[in-house]
Amino acid sequence: MTRQASIRVIVADDQAAVREGLVLLLGTMPGITVVAEAADGEQAVALVAEHRPDVVLMDLGMPHVTGVEATRRVRQDHPDTQVVVLTTYASEDLALEALHAGALGYLTKSATKDAIARAIIAAADGQALLDPGVQRTLVQAATRSQPAPAPADRLTAREIDVLKLVAAGLGNREISRHLFISEPTVKTHINRIFAKTGSKDRAQAIQYARQHRYTE
Repeated sequence: MTRQASIRVIVADDQAAVREGLVLLLGTMPGITVVAEAADGEQAVALVAEHRPDVVLMDLGMPHVTGVEATRRVRQDHPDTQVVVLTTYASEDLALEALHAGALGYLTKSATKDAIARAIIAAADGQALLDPGVQRTLVQAATRSQPAPAPADRLTAREIDVLKLVAAGLGNREISRHLFISEPTVKTHINRIFAKTGSKDRAQAIQYARQHRYTE
């Protein structure tokens, strides 16, 4: 996909050396511009409100406000800003927390420069990209036991709107026009609905909608 403008990124990490290194690294990547850097989750949320970036590259283990909580607040208040987690840990619990909070990508700090660039570009386009190790962890967790459907109240009002339209048979473009949001935003909502409801595809999401009476 050819972009007309650079992807605007905020880097959030409490370790100054790591943060500065990431800023320098991203500065070498064509089509990516760092607009600000944050030393904790509270500052990250404030800087998103100020700069309205396309993507936040978010550490999880930060003081004052954690990366998970900062991700949740960014996604609630600024839905056009995507979050890619870049953290030390690849645990199942942390990955699920971050994804449920609204992160669209999850990488560990062992990720290569190219992997980080791909995750940022994918997130800016509304696509999810997970570290292979994290993906394996989540797949293994899913195969150990069939997850129970998430409680209905974990879906946001907008996600419920999208789910109802999916259940009504509308495609992404139709949903986009109906709700006056972009197609990448529709894809983001659908990815999040899949994650929260344990659905692998639209058919399972529709079944979930029927079970929770969103089609009535």
